Amino acid sequence: MEKEVLKTQNLSKKYSSSFAVKDCSITIKQGQIYGLVGKNGAGKTTLMRLICGQSKQTSGNLYLFGDNSKKSLIESRTKIGCMIETPSFYPDLSAKKNLMIYSMKKGIPIDNRIDEILEFVGLSDVKEKTFSKFSLGMKERLGIAIALLGNPEFLVLDEPTNGLDPVGIAEIRKLILRLNEEKNITVLLSSHILKEMSMIATHYGFIDKGKIIKELSREELMEKCREALLIEVNNPQSACVILEQFCDCKNYQIISDRLIKCYDNVDHPEQINQELVENGISVYSLSSMGKDLEDYFIELLEEGEENA
Repeated sequence: MEKEVLKTQNLSKKYSSSFAVKDCSITIKQGQIYGLVGKNGAGKTTLMRLICGQSKQTSGNLYLFGDNSKKSLIESRTKIGCMIETPSFYPDLSAKKNLMIYSMKKGIPIDNRIDEILEFVGLSDVKEKTFSKFSLGMKERLGIAIALLGNPEFLVLDEPTNGLDPVGIAEIRKLILRLNEEKNITVLLSSHILKEMSMIATHYGFIDKGKIIKELSREELMEKCREALLIEVNNPQSACVILEQFCDCKNYQIISDRLIKCYDNVDHPEQINQELVENGISVYSLSSMGKDLEDYFIELLEEGEENA
């Protein structure tokens, strides 16, 4: 059974008269890459600060590695590496010296692990280069290198690809995947680039106005966003028999007394329409449907507003 790395129950953070995070409940298990999806101001950064101990909750419970006692949380946070907003660096010092200073600040022995981390994040060739001469992508990778000091089991990254060009985004994506696959590090990350998130996350939490409005796995999201043909007919049961026999359509779903959602042969709607009509089925409409991550999120927000 996968152990829980993080669990929050009705976690809230209130500033003055407004909530930045309200009744937030999420669960992250070992080995997951959990994508936190939300608009700017939705509460992503505040939630991450609560998790990392940079802010104190107003109410609710927070468990790290299965425990929420004060002593346990202090110990558990030594297993967390975080990059929430860009860390402060010494511009006239090299990447290696910046890491050495952060190691001392964290009370971590300075050893050859610093060189190993720089190599892993792809900065070994420029480790003696001053930070002021780094590109934005190199700065982000150095920020992740700092988060890796102390050999963390859980990595919290707030908008790690923010402001990067496509090449830089791809590099950070590959780095996060390597950390997860090769070092078995559980990752929580946020991003406003939803298409990019869909290429990396194994699980998702959609947050709006400080609340988690939906949690689901990559497989569940793919099913909800799966491309399909929506077919409106007079007799769905008979139409499905024809779809199986003449159109090689095995994956379909009858969703009402007139509608079928078909997942096979979605690129050949004209063939499906022809076979149905030639076999006595009245086809009233036939349309393509499917959503990407951004479409799905917008739909969730609209549903939330309607139910508010």
